[in-house]
Amino acid sequence: MNKINFLKESLKSLKTSGTLFPSSRFLTNRLLKGIDFDKANLIVEFGPGNGKITKDILKQLHPESKLIIFEINDNFYDELLKIQDNRLVVVNQSANSILDIIKTHGFEAVDYVVSSLPLTNIPKPITDTILENTYKSLKPKGYFFQYQYSLTYYSALKEVFNGNVTLGFEPFNIPPAFIYSCQKD
Repeated sequence: MNKINFLKESLKSLKTSGTLFPSSRFLTNRLLKGIDFDKANLIVEFGPGNGKITKDILKQLHPESKLIIFEINDNFYDELLKIQDNRLVVVNQSANSILDIIKTHGFEAVDYVVSSLPLTNIPKPITDTILENTYKSLKPKGYFFQYQYSLTYYSALKEVFNGNVTLGFEPFNIPPAFIYSCQKD
């Protein structure tokens, strides 16, 4: 999906896409730099949109590993299905179903979750369930990487991850973004 089509789709579904612009390479690099791709068995991505981050994960993903991505926008979902990679599983469900989906695919826990979800646009009860289920799905010492355009969810993430949250910032993105790195105990 090119940038114009991404913009059109994002305008139609701004509440669920959360942005009008795809992630910059700077944001993508910063978001993925904490992943040990050689050791990760399962990586999950929430809200992949046009698949820019997805493709960068796949470039680095170990040949025996899996990437499960959750996309609820039907047009983005259809585009993501075009990515030909046997390590990729594309799911057209909400991220709050992570526990069921990983079990369906033979996994007990996730090494890393990478999220582009616009948490502030999602109703709080759903966001709470997504964050709780994400925490439960992670292996001990597993990571949840989330970017946002505000600090609105900083305290909520610190609560879910028992204070194990570090904050980064990427100015070379439109708009500039905060990156939350959250580690499970």
